[in-house]
Amino acid sequence: MSRFFFNDRKQLVNDAIEGILLSAPHGNLVKLDIDPAIRVVARGDWDKSRVAVISGGGSGHEPAHAGFVGKGMLTAAVCGDLFASPSVDAVLNAIVAVTGDRGCLLIVKNYTGDRLNFGLAAEKAKRYGLKVEMVIVADDIALPDNKQPRGIAGTALVHKIAGYAAEQGKSLNDVRDIAQQACDNLWSLGVAMQTCNLPGSDDEEGRIKQGHVELGLGIHGEPGASVVDTQNSKAIIDTLVTPLRAQAGDGRFAVLINNLGGVSALEMALLTKELAHSALKENIAYLIGPAPLVSALDMKGFSLTLLKLNDFFEKAIHAEVETLGWQKPVAFAPLRTVPHSALRDRVEYTPSDNPQVSEAVASVTKTLIQLENRLNALDAKVGDGDTGSTFAQGARDIAQRLEENNLPLNDVPTLLLLVGERLATVMGGSSGVLMSIFFTAAGQKLHDGQPLPEALLSGLAQMKQYGGADLGDRTLIDALQPALEALRDSDLRTAAQAAQQGAEATAKMAKAGAGRSSYVNKENLDGVMDPGAVAVAEVLNVLVRQ
Repeated sequence: MSRFFFNDRKQLVNDAIEGILLSAPHGNLVKLDIDPAIRVVARGDWDKSRVAVISGGGSGHEPAHAGFVGKGMLTAAVCGDLFASPSVDAVLNAIVAVTGDRGCLLIVKNYTGDRLNFGLAAEKAKRYGLKVEMVIVADDIALPDNKQPRGIAGTALVHKIAGYAAEQGKSLNDVRDIAQQACDNLWSLGVAMQTCNLPGSDDEEGRIKQGHVELGLGIHGEPGASVVDTQNSKAIIDTLVTPLRAQAGDGRFAVLINNLGGVSALEMALLTKELAHSALKENIAYLIGPAPLVSALDMKGFSLTLLKLNDFFEKAIHAEVETLGWQKPVAFAPLRTVPHSALRDRVEYTPSDNPQVSEAVASVTKTLIQLENRLNALDAKVGDGDTGSTFAQGARDIAQRLEENNLPLNDVPTLLLLVGERLATVMGGSSGVLMSIFFTAAGQKLHDGQPLPEALLSGLAQMKQYGGADLGDRTLIDALQPALEALRDSDLRTAAQAAQQGAEATAKMAKAGAGRSSYVNKENLDGVMDPGAVAVAEVLNVLVRQ
């Protein structure tokens, strides 16, 4: 099956252009209504008082070319079918529609179809008395011996520089010469690990082997100049930078990092970092991107373009535009860091003794350790079988500290905070975090002056808020909440009874609202108490018997 969203293949490009126009942020784009086969996107605010700048080519390279139409860049873009040059008639109509007395400049990528169709249209336009000049972008250095290098992502920079020159009111000859100068100071090289998917195509070409990339892959999916046996980001950046530096020489550069369409934002950010640490780092003045500027549908690849800067080019790339696709340059500078002392979130405490609290802690930890196998067996029926081990793990840590006389037993608020800290460290999964939230919040409220039952209820409220469970969701809350409410309103014995009743009630709950049990069907839950609720009930029963 084709891996491409589309409705009608014949209408694909027309439909896409409509989407581009609808989403244009400045509301300044129009489509010339001539013929369905002629797709010309033009500035809606154009008055022919300056040199017109026209570009275009096959579709599938979005945001090029329509995404660069607007004040400060292109006057019009002529969009061909997918990866196909627009017709002579389409180009001619675009020229005639937007060209005034100042003339127009055609910016053409160095592909035979584009050269022929734009060239013939230019000659025909001259017969209408229009002044037309043309520059050809040939920035691809993948094939150094090729007499006709391809025009790729650097084309967007020529659009920007020529558009700026035209916006400044320069003559046609000047705009042409400046655009040509930009072409002469551009070098691009791309790489891809997967070619693009075409609408309606069922073929999975698989030309590029796993773990390899093609260097110099064309923006229409043409095979690359060579295959590189790595997908390591640093190695690939170095592979691109070395020939680019050799071609461009020394100087200050704006570097365009162009996503060919299928690379994630995370990967593009990583590649930008690698570029910042490459052999080119001393020569980079500005970064443009990472972003798709001249893409190749969803090709899993990217390209780098170097523009050697002069004063005019520098002003040109920074000038404000009203387009959909242009990316504002960012001055290149080393990573900024701000010194900051590490936060040590540790509970500071002094060990102390309290026989009553010591006995309670010993009883609770011993009970949870003894319950390990029973709770695991219950959890095996309704969850993933580790509740007992998780609780026992936390209990063992606290029991060991008790044995070592390393607990603030006479400072209950701090004790609860410390228990919260330790459980987050030693208990696995969500249980550890939830119990840590419970004890930490309770300890803080107790420290602030709340009575113990109220503080424990505050801890429960925080646990419910972050954990997402509530009464009736078949969790330990079904035992803990009624127990703490009874403790607040009555005494510990009543609390233990409430916990027991709450735990027993979970056996009759056919559906769990939270936790691992929520993924288990009701037949497995029927008659089985929630292990967390059982743990709460057993702990309170032991405390009553103390």
